[in-house]
Amino acid sequence: MTSPVLLAAPGWAPALGQPFFQHALVAGTGIAAAAGLVGYFLVLRAQVFTGDALSHVAFTGALAAFALGASLRIGLYGGCIAFALLLGVLGKRGRADDVVIGSVFSWILGLGAFFLTLYTTSRSAGNGNAGVGVLFGSIFGLSSGQALTAALVGAGICAAVLAVARPLLFASVDEAVAAARGVPVRVLGFVFLALVGACAAEATQAVGSLLILGLLAAPAGAAQRMTVRPFLALALSAGLAVAEMWAGLAMSYAVPKTPPSFGILAVATAVYGATFLRKPRGRRAAAAANAA
Repeated sequence: MTSPVLLAAPGWAPALGQPFFQHALVAGTGIAAAAGLVGYFLVLRAQVFTGDALSHVAFTGALAAFALGASLRIGLYGGCIAFALLLGVLGKRGRADDVVIGSVFSWILGLGAFFLTLYTTSRSAGNGNAGVGVLFGSIFGLSSGQALTAALVGAGICAAVLAVARPLLFASVDEAVAAARGVPVRVLGFVFLALVGACAAEATQAVGSLLILGLLAAPAGAAQRMTVRPFLALALSAGLAVAEMWAGLAMSYAVPKTPPSFGILAVATAVYGATFLRKPRGRRAAAAANAA
């Protein structure tokens, strides 16, 4: 993994002097930290399929914005957050389940195909590469304003996750007991789903809608295999996500033909695969004990 020391080494001085690389680092750090924190609870709550569904919603929302001439952020955030909350309404206690997700998954994907057709036949002449950017990310193409916005949004998501981390952990590992102890399980479920939607929308810029799930799941999965202490795993998930983001950007700069989204996810997958070299201990029981 790439550390700040490595990035500051003489070999990386040309990269750090490039504005597009600076913007990518600023935006990528905020996005990765948010994805690491949100992804930990996605894995813990067995809601990874929700992240997969939201990746398709990000694609559909972005193309809807392009086709209708609206702002990309309106399409991404409006689509992802609205769909995430809809999953909570249709699920139990604000937690989406696989049956609910599967029931609307195909419809969302079909809607994306409709907006893609509408966009390519009416507005694509003005921005022919926009659809590809949504699918695979365009983190090296962010302006300074977009990078700052992404970093601030990521910081806001991190702050919100940390604010509800303890009760959300309790509700995640033992929902019935948490509800009996007065924890607002349903409200927490909706808050968490909204945060997942916001994170998916912002992460689309870094890795694209097709690869969002990897950034959400791989660092969190690796962290849970490395420790049974929940808050340490939460911090480790965020740290791994940021380090993998930096390493992926560095790889893409060193090998120009390597897309940054591929580099980021390749490092994340390699780190997750490396955790299988050691046998994990009972994670869920330990998390429940710590939450209680």
